[in-house]
Amino acid sequence: MTARRSARWIVAAVVVAALFAAGRLLPFRDWLASFERWIAGLGPAAYVLYVAAYVLVTVLMLPAILMTLGAGVVFGLVRGVAVAWTGATLGAAASFLIGRYVARERVDRWIAANPRYAAIDRAIGRKGWRIVLLLRLSPLVPFVVSNYFYGLTAIAFWPYVAASALGMLPLAFLYVSLGVAARQAAGASDMPPGPGRWIVVGVGVVVTVAATLYARRIVRQALDTETK
Repeated sequence: MTARRSARWIVAAVVVAALFAAGRLLPFRDWLASFERWIAGLGPAAYVLYVAAYVLVTVLMLPAILMTLGAGVVFGLVRGVAVAWTGATLGAAASFLIGRYVARERVDRWIAANPRYAAIDRAIGRKGWRIVLLLRLSPLVPFVVSNYFYGLTAIAFWPYVAASALGMLPLAFLYVSLGVAARQAAGASDMPPGPGRWIVVGVGVVVTVAATLYARRIVRQALDTETK
């Protein structure tokens, strides 16, 4: 794993560690409870606002992983996964359309500067949504950049959205679980009591890592074929 690909995991670890520290050293539980009461007072608008913020962060190519972790802290496991996954899917769709119809020249320059994108483009031309699905499971291509890049490939919009939504679900579950673990440190977790909460996180980690390693191997094989 290169420094660029490992940076995503380092950011997640640092954020979770900081949240754990906040839960121990600061009145984080009281802050979280106050924020959740405010969120509850907004009703369904709270979810809409968070999803909209996630879409904006994605389109602006800011660290979307922080939004996924934050969804776990604020909303808990089930609602957090639903909110983060919806935001990531809509953000990926919006960036795709911008890349295809608005910012085509700029994205073309990204591709010209990185031969890997050209190989991915050829692989998508041959295998379509299957490669997009595997790339979403694998951290070979940064999420916020790849959304724009896919807009220049041969894949159609709706197959892209479906493949992205399915492929992003395991990582969304993992990162939200890490956010929930930080939420638990503040004493406000909706995960199962006792060791059950750690089993949920552990299963998410195992499934996500296994899917990532498998996808990484398949994608590398496809890209090696395209570059020969």
